[in-house]
Amino acid sequence: MSKIFCIGSNKTGTTSLTHFLISQGLKAGNQNKGELLMDDWNERNFGPIVDLCQNGDFFQDVPFSLPYTYVILDHMFPKSKFIFTVRDNADAWLGSLKRFNLPWTVEHLKADTYVYTGWKWQVHQQMFGVDENTFSNDDIYKDHYNNRNNEIRQYFSHRRNDFLDINLKDQDSSKRICEFLGIAYTGQTMPRVNTTT
Repeated sequence: MSKIFCIGSNKTGTTSLTHFLISQGLKAGNQNKGELLMDDWNERNFGPIVDLCQNGDFFQDVPFSLPYTYVILDHMFPKSKFIFTVRDNADAWLGSLKRFNLPWTVEHLKADTYVYTGWKWQVHQQMFGVDENTFSNDDIYKDHYNNRNNEIRQYFSHRRNDFLDINLKDQDSSKRICEFLGIAYTGQTMPRVNTTT
């Protein structure tokens, strides 16, 4: 069964995209359950992630925004659609990530109770490969963002019907998404939700 996978990095408009797709009658996958699969992803145990995809029309954020996941999903769910949301550049993305996680400190991330205490710090360690000594190195984060974007674009470079590369701040973003998904466009606009810009 085909699905819609939103594979843009967190802080690229994924929450706004979720609200838009729900408004078009699509069912979102359970994000809370997805976020609990961080350890499975880190061990490259994709079975629970695939199982999660049985319940919903579209999926976004962790673990769908993590490296490698899109490759497995592409094989497990043929003819699915992949929406790749991006920011203007890595600096804009990192700035939004930092503003969302203020104060931008290891101590704050370790103490934060989103999902469970320390989950955010775990994500930074497992996704970006940082530790207490390298956390303040912006280049690690920006390199991760740019490298992952390049890998995704290369992987889908010959798959125009399956892959949409889009910046949601573009005026025509909602129209392009509707056309990509075969939804009638009647002037829908992209909401701005959870924004830190």
